[in-house]
Amino acid sequence: MKLESDVELGGTDQHFNVLMSRQLQEHFKKEKQVVLLLPLLEGLDGVEKMSKSENNYIGVDDEPHEMYGKTMSIPDALIVKYLELATDLPLERKKQVKEQLGKGKLHPRDAKMFLARTIVSTFYNIEEAERAEETFKAVFQRRSLPENIPAVKWQGNGTIPLVDLLVELKMQPSKTEARKMIQNGGVRINEVKIRDLNKLVNIKEEPIIQVGKRKFVKLVRD
Repeated sequence: MKLESDVELGGTDQHFNVLMSRQLQEHFKKEKQVVLLLPLLEGLDGVEKMSKSENNYIGVDDEPHEMYGKTMSIPDALIVKYLELATDLPLERKKQVKEQLGKGKLHPRDAKMFLARTIVSTFYNIEEAERAEETFKAVFQRRSLPENIPAVKWQGNGTIPLVDLLVELKMQPSKTEARKMIQNGGVRINEVKIRDLNKLVNIKEEPIIQVGKRKFVKLVRD
């Protein structure tokens, strides 16, 4: 496939490839393309570049509370970089936050909350950002359940294996991952940590299922 491109946009990891394209164009007597390289944004782990395959990303279609919570989990060292690359704030505001962090006048936690509000507001609105922040405070600071837990209607009054339930609720991608999450202590039912891989969930009790720190579902009998 041949492209008659005038401009190519890429990440800094593509430096060699895009410059080689210019050499090939020159070889074939074409005008060499203009190359624009952008810095890479590390993901939530603070090491690898943000990508879905590494599962270290903040998705543009994440729910507001999920987007907010993920932003709060980034390393402190990346706060300024996220402000610069992932927000459309005025340059002066970004510079102000950077200076305040550097001088110790702004706590990294508060800077991340500002960053999280900004990102959620960009993809949703300020009201959703404020609700996401309140949910975060309830769960992580006050150690209480969020107010607006999504309800899922469930038919029947019997029981279902917890592993199967996590997959059917799409709270885990597979039974293998569900088992790992349970074994690692990442699953709670009505705020009680569950480690029993054979646990049966009583639908009649309309339990609240929590996976990790940000996923909540309340089962409601249909």
